[in-house]
Amino acid sequence: VQLQASGGGLVQAGGSLRLSCAASGRTFSSVAMGWFRQAPGKEREFVAAVTWSASSTYYANSVKGRFTISRDNPKNTVYLQMNSLKPEDTAVYYCAADPRRTLRDLEYDYWGQGTLVTVSS
Repeated sequence: VQLQASGGGLVQAGGSLRLSCAASGRTFSSVAMGWFRQAPGKEREFVAAVTWSASSTYYANSVKGRFTISRDNPKNTVYLQMNSLKPEDTAVYYCAADPRRTLRDLEYDYWGQGTLVTVSS
């Protein structure tokens, strides 16, 4: 089972990036998936999550209105569209699948390797 995150890079403040997380090894269409991030010297934090059917999405207050999480179940892929990026969004972004508890907790069964997003001022 593998989650492969991609799409990170260097972008100027105000710019946009789209992260992708492709799952392989099993089907994740029946489980919730989420994005988390970890900035240098800080703990990993919740960014966004989506239920298995995409009927509900959840966001951290710091990204609400700027980021959009979505999923394509036939492709076994979840996305994070990030607009109006700020320097404080700089972090390694991780995708995760199949939460054991709430969607905002770190207790997910599967994690991707992370993709670095750097926002310059």
